[in-house]
Amino acid sequence: MRRQLSTALLLIFTALAQNANAQNTLLISELLYQPRSGEAEYVELYNNSSMTINLSDYHVVRWIGDSLGAHYPLPEYTLKSHEYVVLTKDAASVTANYEVKHPSLLVECNLPAYPNGGGSVVVATADSVVVDRFDYNPTMHSRLLRNKAGVALERRSFERQASEASNWFSASSASGYGTPGYANSQSTEYIVEETAFDFSSTLISPNGDGYQDRLEISYQLENGDLAARIDIYNARGVAVRRLMNNGLLGTHGTIEWDGTDENGKTVMPGQYIVSITVYDLSGTRQSIRRTVACLQQ
Repeated sequence: MRRQLSTALLLIFTALAQNANAQNTLLISELLYQPRSGEAEYVELYNNSSMTINLSDYHVVRWIGDSLGAHYPLPEYTLKSHEYVVLTKDAASVTANYEVKHPSLLVECNLPAYPNGGGSVVVATADSVVVDRFDYNPTMHSRLLRNKAGVALERRSFERQASEASNWFSASSASGYGTPGYANSQSTEYIVEETAFDFSSTLISPNGDGYQDRLEISYQLENGDLAARIDIYNARGVAVRRLMNNGLLGTHGTIEWDGTDENGKTVMPGQYIVSITVYDLSGTRQSIRRTVACLQQ
């Protein structure tokens, strides 16, 4: 009896742990539910984990009443850590009507219909564990908008729940009313352009031969009052090195990583994630992440 009880508890705790992990993985970032006539809807998702994931492990699901309805399996697509993907029935329509900086991030697939009067966007695993759910309605848009057609709703922060109505707002007119595939115009974490940080290479080879022994992270900023924390993580999400701890950036500079961990030992070959967290004077922060391959020859 005790063995059966222990087994049951283990299964429950395992399921809870899997559910908690899933809910922090693939988040809803942006929704165009009311396109202009003849144009296509889109749903933008964001990989909020430190791991690469495959979209085929997830479904977009129709929400009916208080339960999951029809499942729409997502296609094979590798989504890197902290990157966006845009789901749509017509990628050409999105590209024609919005600034698409990265066309490869647009993925064509079947989606549920999203009514103009309001509805729900639900992302779940193949075994029906809900990962993220966004209940939208037209009142989330700016009251200054006379016509909401063609205006996407953007999530302000990935640190706040999608269920918080105040965490969503209309995409800015300056952005063309939508930002498919890149940082949201209304994001509270959007302090600097991600391109302000320039990486010398996508790989590092710390073998002492004088070629790509170090990674150089150079930056040019308009605001000189920003601070940053810069960490290096391995592919499992374990921190191996801190390059900067709440240091004042100034308007320009370069930070280097020589491929070593906190103990001064050269890290093992593999993929590493450079995490840059930028802070302003009000405490608002923005995270920028890039993947770098470490080679040893």
